[in-house]
Amino acid sequence: MDIRTSQVETRGFRISIEENGRELGHCFIYLIKNDLHDRPYALLEDVYVNESNRGQGIGKLLVKKAIDLARELNCYKIIATSRFGRGELHQWYQKLGFKLYGYEFRIDFE
Repeated sequence: MDIRTSQVETRGFRISIEENGRELGHCFIYLIKNDLHDRPYALLEDVYVNESNRGQGIGKLLVKKAIDLARELNCYKIIATSRFGRGELHQWYQKLGFKLYGYEFRIDFE
């Protein structure tokens, strides 16, 4: 039995909103391809809005742009992850069209 490793194409995009040369918030999407689908999926990561700019709809604009970009790039889905205990944030994602769909299992290498 041989175990082989090969590199696959993964692309990333940084989306940000600026005002007067100052960044108000950002997020990332990563396109991930696998052999089960002929199209990639998008992973939404690191949605961040400066504390002083929260509650102004900036996060919503970032996530909507990420969703639009994933569609434009022919993804078959977009995934966002969030920790347990963040019920308000989970409701926010659901208002933006995301559905609760399972668990994330991980190992931290720190």
